[in-house]
Amino acid sequence: MDPVEQAVEAWRTRRPDLDPSPMLIVGRVQRLWALWDLGLRAPLAAADLHPGDWDVLAALRRLDRPVAPGALARTMLVTAGATTKRIDRLVAAGLAQRSPSPHDGRSRLVHITDDGRALADRLIEPHLSNESALLSPLSAEERETLSHLLGRLLDHAEPGSRE
Repeated sequence: MDPVEQAVEAWRTRRPDLDPSPMLIVGRVQRLWALWDLGLRAPLAAADLHPGDWDVLAALRRLDRPVAPGALARTMLVTAGATTKRIDRLVAAGLAQRSPSPHDGRSRLVHITDDGRALADRLIEPHLSNESALLSPLSAEERETLSHLLGRLLDHAEPGSRE
């Protein structure tokens, strides 16, 4: 019995009038993320990157074009302030650059440098390998089902959701 199931059973005993079963999913997702996050951070830390910095670097590599910080923030689903701090760290490390926007001289665009591209390309393979290892207890079919179900939950939870 895992710790989440133990907590649910304790609630069932203490408060039999309640249905604590949602904790079996939400609690396990939270616990999984806490455990997984530790393992996913190690290769990033070895490259002197915070997970948030990796998110920006990976987004810049995927986009592979100059982008406004606000658009970058929306891509990563974080605030503009958090994105600015992350960009600042990447610029200081020589992994990203800011340049004036050709359409608005007051605006700046962010783009990945050659060093940033090389680092992102070097880190993406072990990152995906780590993620695959985390999911190794599941079959391909189970992964597809879980992906679909989590997608439905995410669609419902996103601001402006239609569900």
